[in-house]
Amino acid sequence: MPPSDPPRHGKTGRPIDTARLDRVVSQARAASDERAAGYREQALKIYPWVCGRCARVFDRSNLRELTVHHKDMNHDRNPPDGSNWELLCLYCHDNEHQRYEEHLAARAAGPTRPAPGGGKQTTHNPFAGLGDLLKKE
Repeated sequence: MPPSDPPRHGKTGRPIDTARLDRVVSQARAASDERAAGYREQALKIYPWVCGRCARVFDRSNLRELTVHHKDMNHDRNPPDGSNWELLCLYCHDNEHQRYEEHLAARAAGPTRPAPGGGKQTTHNPFAGLGDLLKKE
């Protein structure tokens, strides 16, 4: 069975050097891990081991669950004073990124139309039957 042809670039049609590509990706991942370890260690020295959202307190036994969040979402901006970081637990960190993704999606969708009458419309009234309950006494 003949060896398969190497993958080719979609636009140029030239063969892709997969070994080189693998080296570049590996080096990029190693550099990213090195950067992450550096700013994480710095942040853990600067800040108390408490989640900045839910105030959960961490110690050495569960410190792996405390993450460094980049406030401006730029993981390459790591000032030595830690001004772009905050410590968040895994759950709050995931929530923060989810909220950011939803914000971007809403911006991409464009402006929304206000509800008729100018205000927000609600459909649930938790106290709808309260008056009747109070009258029974």
